[in-house]
Amino acid sequence: MEHSVNPWVALAYLAAGVCFILALRGLSSPATSRRGNRFGMIGMLIAVVTTLITHGLGFDLSIGETAATAGLDFDPAALFEIVVAIGIGAAIGLIIARRIQMTAMPQLVAAFHSLVGLAAVLVAAAAFVNPDAFGILGLDGNILTVSRIEMALGAAIGAITFSGSVIAFAKLNGNMSGSPILLPARHVINLGTLLAIIVLTALFALSGQAGPGENPMFWVIVALSFAIGFLLIIPIGGADMPVVVSMLNSYSGWAAAAMGFTLHNTAMIVTGALVGSSGAILSYIMCRAMNRSFISVIAGGFGASSSGADGGAKEQRPYKQGSAEDAAFMLKQAENVIIIPGYGMAVAQAQHALREMADLLKAEGVNVKYAIHPVAGRMPGHMNVLLAEANVPYDEVFELEDINSEFAQADVAFVIGANDVVNPAAKTDKSSPIYGMPVFDVEKAKTIMFIKRSMGGVGYAGVDNEVFYLDQTMMLLSDAKKMVEEINKALGH
Repeated sequence: MEHSVNPWVALAYLAAGVCFILALRGLSSPATSRRGNRFGMIGMLIAVVTTLITHGLGFDLSIGETAATAGLDFDPAALFEIVVAIGIGAAIGLIIARRIQMTAMPQLVAAFHSLVGLAAVLVAAAAFVNPDAFGILGLDGNILTVSRIEMALGAAIGAITFSGSVIAFAKLNGNMSGSPILLPARHVINLGTLLAIIVLTALFALSGQAGPGENPMFWVIVALSFAIGFLLIIPIGGADMPVVVSMLNSYSGWAAAAMGFTLHNTAMIVTGALVGSSGAILSYIMCRAMNRSFISVIAGGFGASSSGADGGAKEQRPYKQGSAEDAAFMLKQAENVIIIPGYGMAVAQAQHALREMADLLKAEGVNVKYAIHPVAGRMPGHMNVLLAEANVPYDEVFELEDINSEFAQADVAFVIGANDVVNPAAKTDKSSPIYGMPVFDVEKAKTIMFIKRSMGGVGYAGVDNEVFYLDQTMMLLSDAKKMVEEINKALGH
């Protein structure tokens, strides 16, 4: 079964890999994200077509074939199955893409990660049961040692990705509580399970096999990996979801890369490595944004303590409440306004009304900027995508480290649907589950306008916010979109 790859096939896979690299480069900035998406689509098209030609349609493109011997070993049944599978997947993807709301994008990403993980498990299981079809049998009739390693690692990472992504989806979608679910002795259980997976993988790699699919250690590795994926994610609190999403993205890439070795598919190896490494880098960036180590997040450290989050009855404290007319009047008098969007804006779909408000203020000579926290929303870049959807100019959008020093000169800090990313408890309260996370210094602004539905709710981390009760804070209690639309009406008068 082993053969050298035709240079044209290698060249096609190389072109696909270059397109994927350009896609990642493009997606690093909102201004080039569309171009990055196009490169990704072109790269995937090249990879899929090349794989179909060399495998699905039966072309023998091995080196050494002559023009007379190389050709088409056409299998109509296989082609029909492939076309049907592609058609079903394309139809499902098209329907989801047209119907999905931006607020549901994080859980959609988690769901997609789970499918990648499950695909890796199924490919590994198929190779284990029918190794001859994958060309991984040695002369002794056993699966090659290196193939057993690839198979076990791919199945383990894929299973962890699948079960972890299912839990992440449930938390993001509201099917499970966003609060950490802490099991007794969870660290001991997790460590023991991970060690068992590593030991069994080593034993599986070194063991022989009486026949295809007959070594029970493979199935034990898969079962334990499904379990550890579940155990690793349930203790993680809602405030860590951006890191969890990027981490699972990385896992799905490494699972795909491992299966690329099993399938002898260069495109899968390259693509998986790109996704895995970029996801790992993004996870590191997210952890730095929260001032947490990656290990502590995976262990359920951030938000894992129930003390100080929602452990008692909330104290009733005085606050100032304003109206849309009040807000419009003060915004018109301002010179510098900084808008801080959060997940509440996404839920209310208020980004278009917010852009309209900014346009009205700019027409009055007000300088308007947007401040985006790295972990605002439920996934990395969530707020950037929403603002781009509303055609907010890219040069008006700033990251935390670039704009935080400007709050002291801001006349108005306009917080819409955000909470944890502007909570000063992250800087002052060591008992708070968000302590140490870099946050916006909105309390330094002359006036703070805070839009939220009611005073009864808290942020995703379950922490009350001292900003609500500051002398310069005006609470605008309403649905975010409705309130901004009312402000716009008042500004237009």
